[in-house]
This record gives sequence, structure tokens and C-alpha cells, in this order.
Amino acid sequence: MTAAQDRPFPTVAELEAQEARLVLPHFGYDDAWALGGLLVELSREREAPVAIDIRRGGQQLFHCALPGSSVDNDAWIDRKRRVVERYGASSFLVGSRFRAKGSTFEDSSRLDPDLYAAHGGSFPIIVRGAGVIGTVTVSGLPQEEDHALVVEALERTLAGSSGS
Repeated sequence: MTAAQDRPFPTVAELEAQEARLVLPHFGYDDAWALGGLLVELSREREAPVAIDIRRGGQQLFHCALPGSSVDNDAWIDRKRRVVERYGASSFLVGSRFRAKGSTFEDSSRLDPDLYAAHGGSFPIIVRGAGVIGTVTVSGLPQEEDHALVVEALERTLAGSSGS
């Protein structure tokens, strides 16, 4: 269907490099609003039926459900976000690490699959000097596309904040 589905998943090393590169200088309420707005804009351009969630600590700073999304997307957001909160790495990277060891997250993590999903789409919000302070999550597309959408928005956000 899409070019992303024709390519293999990114490697563990590629996913780790994304996280090392996507470190923000700061992240507050206005930053969450801007990142959320950018994700909505990108999703609308692509007619992507997604839900978007941004959190700092335990506080939800942004949430939007676009046409075609459902309550199931909110449940996926919660499950993917919990993986990031527990492991401090993107949900796609966590799942990829298990796959690289010849297993699956579901079989080897010993975590309840009703509460945790190591599927692409949730990414840690990493702030220079502070580490992981929150999450940004998209649900509604195939996992590699959810992940790629978040990465694209974070790359644009970082490019726009250079020099901050």
C-alpha cells in the first residue's frame, strides 16, 4: 500500500540513533501545543485517521482525535505510552529489541498485553540535561507509519528550535 510497507523496519541501531538525535532544548506547554498542532497538520494533509497524545510527566498536555480514529486508538495510545514510560525508549525500539533477540515483547516482557504494547507510535520527549520528561504518541496507522509521523514532527520541531 505505501512505500513504508515495502521497506523493512528500521534497525535497532537506526532507532537508537533517532533517539540520540531528537533531544529538545526545552519542552513546556507551548511546545506541546506547537508539536501537537504540527502533528495534526501533517495528519490532515495525509488524511491519516489518527489520535495524537502528548504528555509531560503524568499530565496530558495535548490530545486530538481526527476523523476515522476511534476509542481503540486511545487504548493503543495508553498501551504504547506505558512502554515508553517503563523503558525510557520509543515503543518501536523496545519491540525491535525483543525481535532482534528472536522473541517478541508479548512473549518475553512478562507485562500484561492489555496494558503494554511495544508497537511503533510512542516516542520519548527527551530534553537536554533532563532526560525523558514525557511522551508523544500517535495511533491509527501501521506501527512503522505511526512512528515515522512522530519522528518527522520531532525533527521539524528540533529544526525550528535550533539556537534556543
